[in-house]
Amino acid sequence: MSGHPAARGTVAVAGAGPVGLTAALVLARAGIPVTLLEARSELATESRASTFHPATLDLLGELGVAAALRRQGRTVDRVQWRDLDGGVHAELDYALLAGHTGHPYRLHVEQARLTPLLLDALTATGLADVRFGATVTGAEQTGTGVRLRTDDAAGRATVTHHPYVLAADGSRSRLRDLAGLPGTAEEYPDYALRVVTDTPLDELVPGLAALTYVRDPRGSVSLLGMPDHWRLIFRIGRGTPRDEVLAPDAVRARVDGSLPGGAGRAVRVTDAHTYRLARFLLPRYRHGRVLFAGDAAHLTSTAGGLNMNCGLHDAVETARALATVLGTDPADETPLDTALGRRRSVVETAVLPRSEARTAGLDSPAELAARIDGLRRTAADPRAATDYLLQASLLDVAPRPLKGDAHADLVSQAHR
Repeated sequence: MSGHPAARGTVAVAGAGPVGLTAALVLARAGIPVTLLEARSELATESRASTFHPATLDLLGELGVAAALRRQGRTVDRVQWRDLDGGVHAELDYALLAGHTGHPYRLHVEQARLTPLLLDALTATGLADVRFGATVTGAEQTGTGVRLRTDDAAGRATVTHHPYVLAADGSRSRLRDLAGLPGTAEEYPDYALRVVTDTPLDELVPGLAALTYVRDPRGSVSLLGMPDHWRLIFRIGRGTPRDEVLAPDAVRARVDGSLPGGAGRAVRVTDAHTYRLARFLLPRYRHGRVLFAGDAAHLTSTAGGLNMNCGLHDAVETARALATVLGTDPADETPLDTALGRRRSVVETAVLPRSEARTAGLDSPAELAARIDGLRRTAADPRAATDYLLQASLLDVAPRPLKGDAHADLVSQAHR
């Protein structure tokens, strides 16, 4: 076992996913040295979250990575609701958000495209010690910080001391377990079936938007156009066995009936898998000097693609507040507690209810008809349509990008 006294003044960030890397980059850009700890031997590459909302792109633009990410993704300029007869219930244009955001569109791209950009930017600051294959196995509060133990792949232990630790280590957070905090998620009554195809659905259905919700009493599905494939996402009742859902004939039948005019029969299935839907919210985002963000702090329904975006907002707001505390008066943690309280409130009052509302009533023809009528009224009213997109994009509850002077102040505080 070895100790590293030099790490005493650095903030530790656990987890090199989008949330951890974003937090580390915000801190480093503010002049705060960071140690980034990741249990994996390299960045994750599996396909997971794939939606970046305008508010998130604004923040990534501030960090200098939004443009490169956009070049790898698919820009989505409208959202559409359709029926199975080929009709369009309603359509909203993201151009309505011009003036509210520097990125009046949604971007579809896998999160694994973002993490290398963040890592390169973080490394370029010269203020980051990035350690892959470092599993956190102990966390002891000392009054002035946290003494962390990490084990490498060979089982060798390292002990470091940090004024704060930011836990961005996912839904199975080891730091949350070490703190003895609750971590059991409540599963929703439905789970999701995601079907992947390389068939260009917008060629099969003229005018199909890259973000389309088919809402029909005969069946509903969400369609997401990615740079090189499409995703079809179906809600499945919990009582339906997954092996039955994933049977090739069952997948084929769902896909066949998913598009107007029977166009689904021309869709080539390249992959099909299920994933659970659950909700979780930590009672508090802080345990002494350990702070929680992203999936370590909350889980929401995947509807609307809000959870990862909210996690990135957690990272920015928490890291900014932490940089302010460390750069001004470390004895006054008010800015940090205020930020953490606000981040939790956003999930409780906005993200959870909005994501759950996306799929509520889909199984009731009467409720579905009422929702479709509401969407038509919204689309016909520019102010209501703008408000809808502001909320769907989290622009009303996200931290705002720092302007030049505000960012300079944050950096100067960290160097005092």
